[in-house]
Amino acid sequence: MGIQAFAAFEARQELHSHSYEPDPLGPRDAEIEVSHCGVCHTDISLIDDQFFGLSSYPLVPGHEVVGKIVARGADVSNFEVGDRVGAGWLCGSCGECEACRSGEPNLCPGAQGICAGRPGGFAERVRVDSRFLAAIPAGLESEQAAPLMCAGLTVFTPLDELAVQPGTRIGVVGIGGLGHLALQFAKAFGCEVTALSGSPTKSEEAARLGADHFALTSDAEAVQRLASSFDVLLVTADGDLPWNLYLSLLRPKGTLWLLGMPQQPLAVESILLMLPSRSIKGSIIGSPDQMQRMLEFAAKHGVRAWTEPMPMSDVNTAIDRVRKGEVRYRMVLTAG
Repeated sequence: MGIQAFAAFEARQELHSHSYEPDPLGPRDAEIEVSHCGVCHTDISLIDDQFFGLSSYPLVPGHEVVGKIVARGADVSNFEVGDRVGAGWLCGSCGECEACRSGEPNLCPGAQGICAGRPGGFAERVRVDSRFLAAIPAGLESEQAAPLMCAGLTVFTPLDELAVQPGTRIGVVGIGGLGHLALQFAKAFGCEVTALSGSPTKSEEAARLGADHFALTSDAEAVQRLASSFDVLLVTADGDLPWNLYLSLLRPKGTLWLLGMPQQPLAVESILLMLPSRSIKGSIIGSPDQMQRMLEFAAKHGVRAWTEPMPMSDVNTAIDRVRKGEVRYRMVLTAG
């Protein structure tokens, strides 16, 4: 039976109803009846053919999927039909390289995206290798869980890998779809959290999200007063920023971690790295194990995406509002 979906048939065009016949259910595959799917800026980049040449048409976007398993392959042993699960960007890897063998298939050179070259979650159903699914904890509503599958995992991963502790001084640059979750996760880890935003209207919301302090990035003097303040600076903004200034905000051995994607190469003064032994890192998403830990951590500590739901049938309206930056902070498409 065909799967009903919404697809882009050309770059930078609206999505239209689309029906496709899925490949046979593989032995490790699970078929998910989609109840919720987040709208991520990466979906829009794929629609516009601006994401590393991964787009092919017709393209069914959607990689922040939550729903129930309605069918499973013969070798699926970790989930049952009826289980509520989540799927993020990662849906396949080679299984043989060093990264895969060490439990980090997200670092596999052959890692595959759920809506890059295969249909995604803007659909009634989607099929995913069950090894890349996560169980949604009972205390986490599906609408809030969907954005965690990509945005939540993206900001959780550096905090997890850096093993931040209570009292770690964290700065979050950019309070949007990623940043509003980064504030919550950092606070739940017990960190001292500062929000840095170009929008003065976000000061109050940042405090509600867990920020202990707020700095307006357009106020150069205020930013400069934060010199040597942070152990970790999470940069969720994707613009080209004053990188030397932001490096100077780190304490010795501090880390500037890129989570947004700058459009231009980073130009930094080497002395700002070498003398205080600072570092620059970056990542996208995380491993399946991190995804499961992230969901359980979010459920336990009350980390929730701030969402705006919209019926899947209104997908083009949802995409347009995300394009215009009108959503605070994550748009979620719902079945029905």
